[in-house]
Amino acid sequence: MRRIILLGVILMALAAGLMLDLRARGLAWRFFWSQTGEEEPLAQIRGMIEWAGNLIRAQPRNDPLVPVQHTGENPFGMNTFLQLEPDPAKIEQQLAQISAAGFAWIRQEFTWEDIEIHGRGDFEDRRNVDAIGVVDAWAKYDRIVDLAEQYGLQIQARISNPPQWAQPSPDAGDMAPPALIEDYVNFARTLAERYRGRIRYYQVWNEPNIYPEWGEADVDPEAYTELLCAAHDALKAVDPEIVVISGALAPTVELSGRNLNDFVFFERMYAAGAGACFDVLSMQGYGLNSGPTDRRMRPVTVNVGRSQYIRELMVAHGDAHKPIWLSEAAWNAVPDEEADPRPIDARYNFGQVTLEQQARYMPLFYERIQAEWPWVGVVNYWFFTLPDDRRSDESFYYFRMAEPDYSDEKPSYTTLPVYDAMREYITGGDHPLRIGVHQANDHWLIEADGDVVEASGAQFGRALAGGRTVFTAEGTQVMLRWQGDALTVTVNGAATAYTGGGAAWVETLIASAPFGGRFDVAVEGGAALLDTVIVRDDRAIAVGAAAAGVIGMACVAGIAVFIRRRRRALR
Repeated sequence: MRRIILLGVILMALAAGLMLDLRARGLAWRFFWSQTGEEEPLAQIRGMIEWAGNLIRAQPRNDPLVPVQHTGENPFGMNTFLQLEPDPAKIEQQLAQISAAGFAWIRQEFTWEDIEIHGRGDFEDRRNVDAIGVVDAWAKYDRIVDLAEQYGLQIQARISNPPQWAQPSPDAGDMAPPALIEDYVNFARTLAERYRGRIRYYQVWNEPNIYPEWGEADVDPEAYTELLCAAHDALKAVDPEIVVISGALAPTVELSGRNLNDFVFFERMYAAGAGACFDVLSMQGYGLNSGPTDRRMRPVTVNVGRSQYIRELMVAHGDAHKPIWLSEAAWNAVPDEEADPRPIDARYNFGQVTLEQQARYMPLFYERIQAEWPWVGVVNYWFFTLPDDRRSDESFYYFRMAEPDYSDEKPSYTTLPVYDAMREYITGGDHPLRIGVHQANDHWLIEADGDVVEASGAQFGRALAGGRTVFTAEGTQVMLRWQGDALTVTVNGAATAYTGGGAAWVETLIASAPFGGRFDVAVEGGAALLDTVIVRDDRAIAVGAAAAGVIGMACVAGIAVFIRRRRRALR
């Protein structure tokens, strides 16, 4: 009985100690946060119980150490609504502030109904003819392209929203696909021809698996695939260098007609032949009800880790070389009723965080992606701002990064804490190469002055020839894939000459540290060809092995003590 009471007292003391630690944000709190993305103690405990389910469920298989195209681009993107802004000065100011924070992309809709407005092949805007006369419908978008180039921003052009003439059915809905796919294809082709050499990345539709993005009809993976493939072929015919991005899959566990689980929708796309029709798979990356460190992996849970399941489907279908780009990612800082008693539509549908959490979570999310998910490329924040605050009674509004308060007296936008946090992270942060296979000739973190040449046997057919290549990597091993007779590599100031395999491609280990390290690398190419930089990160395995060793030694010591005491008792 005493032992039972003692055990109860010990368990109560441990529980009390745990609660005190969680309330004080101590060691246990930090570990629970790192696994659940939850900050409140009770939510952390519930989250850890759910996280334990990972141990009995098969986890996604993602092949992190295979070459993936289109992951070497600068990953920092921003969603914009510039098509809604009539004032050129405001458009320029938005792009100036986006660029100043270090973002490299804008994801911008080239709204079909706003360009080919009145009929097939008609690019005049006569909607306000009595007030302003006939307007070139392209003019606004030409200005956006010009200013994006001026501020060093690449464009992901989203093509959606058919004009009324292309979908005349009154029951179809505003966002329904066109009655004739050819009309969409012709518009996409015209768009690509107009901006050939200036816009390379085109996204075909948006969220085709949920309402209302497919209009009032049930979503249709096969019909969307037909649209995607037709647009893909037309865009590639204009310019083979165009990169086709699929419509972003919205995360949902629903299986209704209007909303279809993203995994099911994607599998049906593959069955319909979509694998040949996109270069980049797009999905959304919202945090919703937990933070960026949430590692609970359940197909029925929607959190930041959901891309791992989509990646597994891509690997299974032979698309391991294709990346995932997150078209939209953010946390919603909608105020609660006490802070803002106004009715706000769907107030908590996107979760709720404070402005401080919103600012803290986004850099951590980018950091996790760089450290763990080498198949994820560009991530676009949702969104910079709107033309005004008329939609502030919708929860959607509170994803914004800046207040829409530009005026002649204050010709700028008031940025929120998340803007400052991202600017500091991008421009002042440390960004080494992390886990993955990185193309030496095409990566934003690799500085190279060699020539990019066609190279048989290179992972994607091109490699760096000669010159000097410089980068910083972080992990447990760094390897180079190269071809040639000799290569000189300097790691953290120490130079080493390596002998190659002549015409054969070889992988050479140039740096290692069992528990992880940071390596500043300079490669003198000479006559060699450099294909990829391969970074492994097996720290978890090393730490686990070390912990297992310590536990094993403790067990052995404990058994030895027990045996010794037992022998003494038997004397």
